[in-house]
Amino acid sequence: MTKPAAAQTTPPATEPARKAPHRRTGSGVPTWLRVLIPVVLILVWFGLFGAGGSSFGKISQVATNDQAQQLPASADATEVKALQAEFRGSDTLPGVLVYQKDAGLTEADQAEINGQVAELAAIDGVVSDSVSPAILADDGKAAEAFLPLDNAVKPSDTVGEIRDYLAAHPISGVDVYVTGPAGLIADLSGAFAGIDGILLLTALAAVLVILVIVYRSPLLPLIVLGTSLAALCASVLVVVALAGADVLILTGQTQGILFILVIGAATDYSLLYVSRYREALRDHERKWDATWVALRGSLEPILASGGTVIAGLLCLLLSDLNSNKALGPVSAIGIAFAVLAALTLLPALLLWAGRTAFWPLRPAFGSAHPSLAGTDARGLWPAVARLVSRRARLVWIASTLLLLVASIGALQFKADGVPQSDFVLGASEARDGQGVLAEHFPGGSGTPAVVIGPENELQAMADVILGTAGVDSVAVVSEDSVSGTLPVTAEGLQPVGPPGTSVGEPTVVDGRVMLQATLDGAGDSPEAEATVRELRTGLADVDAGVLVGGTTAIAVDTNDTAIHDRTLIIPIILGVILLILMLLLRSILAPVLLVLTVVLSFAATLGVSAWVFNGLFQFPGADPSVPLYGFVFLVALGIDYNIFLMTRVREESISHGTRPGILRGLVVTGGVITSAGVVLAATFAALGVLPILFLAQISFIVAFGVLLDTFLVRSLLVPALAYDIGPAIWWPGKLARRP
Repeated sequence: MTKPAAAQTTPPATEPARKAPHRRTGSGVPTWLRVLIPVVLILVWFGLFGAGGSSFGKISQVATNDQAQQLPASADATEVKALQAEFRGSDTLPGVLVYQKDAGLTEADQAEINGQVAELAAIDGVVSDSVSPAILADDGKAAEAFLPLDNAVKPSDTVGEIRDYLAAHPISGVDVYVTGPAGLIADLSGAFAGIDGILLLTALAAVLVILVIVYRSPLLPLIVLGTSLAALCASVLVVVALAGADVLILTGQTQGILFILVIGAATDYSLLYVSRYREALRDHERKWDATWVALRGSLEPILASGGTVIAGLLCLLLSDLNSNKALGPVSAIGIAFAVLAALTLLPALLLWAGRTAFWPLRPAFGSAHPSLAGTDARGLWPAVARLVSRRARLVWIASTLLLLVASIGALQFKADGVPQSDFVLGASEARDGQGVLAEHFPGGSGTPAVVIGPENELQAMADVILGTAGVDSVAVVSEDSVSGTLPVTAEGLQPVGPPGTSVGEPTVVDGRVMLQATLDGAGDSPEAEATVRELRTGLADVDAGVLVGGTTAIAVDTNDTAIHDRTLIIPIILGVILLILMLLLRSILAPVLLVLTVVLSFAATLGVSAWVFNGLFQFPGADPSVPLYGFVFLVALGIDYNIFLMTRVREESISHGTRPGILRGLVVTGGVITSAGVVLAATFAALGVLPILFLAQISFIVAFGVLLDTFLVRSLLVPALAYDIGPAIWWPGKLARRP
């Protein structure tokens, strides 16, 4: 394979003479102002740190893990959920008690069970007038009771109180589970309980260890970490206030992502500034002068990187799914504070500390820049630069082929939704209870499909429901019934009670009735979802205004909306990022190639993730939002490293020419970008400590993808491709026409 002419030249053995260090810059800024500015900045951020720290305790009060609240207003399941309160008198969440005894429940056991159910009905948060008596299974080995919970009282707290009561009053030989949607939400909330403690401590510890290794200094890592914590506290302060005012929805997964994103991004931006500041301290005697030089050098790449991430995140506002829509502004607020802290608080702290921050490896005034010692110097990055200069075409082709091979696995990535009972990794009482329920009762007991339609079409709707495969029984909500519902068969309404009991009338609200269809399959199973889709098709023929909702319908609408969002938003994010890069690099070709490399890196990451998830961890699948979230974070954050690299390459190319500029930029930014990538990967890997399937998958995808971008795409593929193309990489900008 023939190399381009420029690629055959040997890189310069030594760097051109460096400019003499500057003892004074004649800035003309009064001494008192040089003291006042950093002091004011530090005090302002200290105030935000304190106020934000106190807001951590309020997160649980404004966060929700109710899947129904994340749906778009236009979804059928959302409309049904709103209408249910009118039929029931309150907004309820289904809770199910399941009792099991292998030897069979005796009459004494049943009496104790009914006594417990009566006691539990008095707990605050349980809708007492809708609690059902215990229903014995046909095999006599299990009983179930329905305890609807009032959504006005935090369901997880109510479930916790129910479980405490049951643990304190065991029935000999009888196992009992609190399950249904209420139990699943409680288990999910419990899994998120470690966010404030375990997650944050794990992420901070990982970042601290990496920074100590990178800087070999006891003080500088603390300054950088303090900057990141200040950015996080300020973010939490604003987000909690907005969530409390119902401006946005804050969920457990959004909260976890916010913590990790702010710590990782703020540390990355801080590393870039620290690198520039250390360079400037070698050339400038006074800390003030070095600070302004470092700010001028890092301002554009940090603002561009932060702006790219924010723009990508705000594209989520186009989502129909409220959880996606909320993640955009929540994360954008975090990134904005990360950028602000890196450009204000960090410079102020380093201006105060000066060269002492780098102790014991202080950058002396007038000393040589180790990173600018030439591509023939010893060290990893000069060696990489030599490889790129001598084998540019081979390097970028081999890198591309490696990514393409890894991308093959993306075809096996399963992201069509998972049952809600599989959201929690590890132990889950609600999931175990669902299994027991399915053994002795129809799988959909306690989580019926809810149908709301015209009163005059009640029997027609019931006939369609009963004629649908996967439906066990149908009942209509009725205030006249002691159980709250009346069974509906092909012969019409049936009474509830002893012989001679009158049938009663269904509850009618605005000319509509509400039916409940008990499904054969568990409410979160693929079989139940297929039944709901078939019900919607069949009932549409009865009346176009019939609505089908309930737990299963919520999962169906969530998955369908997530898939729609994924298809819509990913191309928009690519377009927005491409436009930003064109403005930043004053080029068309370079941004197009950079975006293509990041997309290829994402495909490779998805391929490797599919092999790991399916083969190693044997996950049941993935939520449809997982690829979207992975794409947003990997493309937006992955492009950061290309921005750090290419802005420095452009800066060096203006003075030294494109190909020498590429090598210089690679050597200078190699250490800082690699450190930033390792830090970001470590922070996202910390998400894996929470036993949540969604976060575990996002954790691996982003951590692996960032490392792939850091060590392969940014270190080899992009520099080699740009070096092979030469000055034309800046087409149609002026640099493309320079000799």
